[in-house]
Amino acid sequence: ADRLATPEPRRLARWLGAHAFAEGLVVLALAGWWYAARQMPEFVLPGPLAVAERVLDFFIVAGIIDDSLISTTRVAASVVIAVTLGGTLAFIPRRWPVAEAIIHERVKPFLNSFPSVGWAILASIWFGPSNLSVIFVQVAILTPFCLVNISEGLKELDLELLEMARSFTRNRVRVFWRIIVPLLMPYVVAALRIAYGVGWKIALVSELFGAESGIGFLMLRALTASDAVTLFAACFAIVLIFIAGEKLVIEPLSRRFQIR
Repeated sequence: ADRLATPEPRRLARWLGAHAFAEGLVVLALAGWWYAARQMPEFVLPGPLAVAERVLDFFIVAGIIDDSLISTTRVAASVVIAVTLGGTLAFIPRRWPVAEAIIHERVKPFLNSFPSVGWAILASIWFGPSNLSVIFVQVAILTPFCLVNISEGLKELDLELLEMARSFTRNRVRVFWRIIVPLLMPYVVAALRIAYGVGWKIALVSELFGAESGIGFLMLRALTASDAVTLFAACFAIVLIFIAGEKLVIEPLSRRFQIR
């Protein structure tokens, strides 16, 4: 009995040690930041306390909350559209095999290689500063990630299971919703996770070029005013929003549709 009980305390000790080490590194980084900020003017490197106070403004000050919500809504909408569009493109060759070369040898390489700044500049020319401009840029950049993930999921479908399903019913819609969609959901969630992470990385670029609201627009105003505190705070606010979305939406979906 004693031998069976020993692994649990060891596992707990390892967990506590790993977390203590990780939190210690964070504290050390903050201390180094605080010390370095004391040697520099605030417009170059603001201190962590000033930045922390400004980060709170992104969640409690009325006007800034609006910009935070606008950016979050744009990212969420772009991710949903990109997953839908990427999934549609992935299914086209499966339904019409003649389109295999078009999708995977023409469309996918084009979307993967087209520069992000190029999309941002084109969107600002075509649509001007607007929500459509920002969402267009994000969807154009996120779609190939979703296309690749869902295409790989389609390649891994259990063909024997599909054949068995077709032996019970010839209704393609029923086979699609009852068999194909559940089998694909882990890959769809993986595409969602990647798109959500990349979406926040490119949100500021798209808003800098094509928006008059949002966190990216706040950063542009802070840049013109040499307001380094707001610049740092905007970055950390995005990190907090990203973590909240990851914990509240992405991880529950991942647990729900994980491959067993």
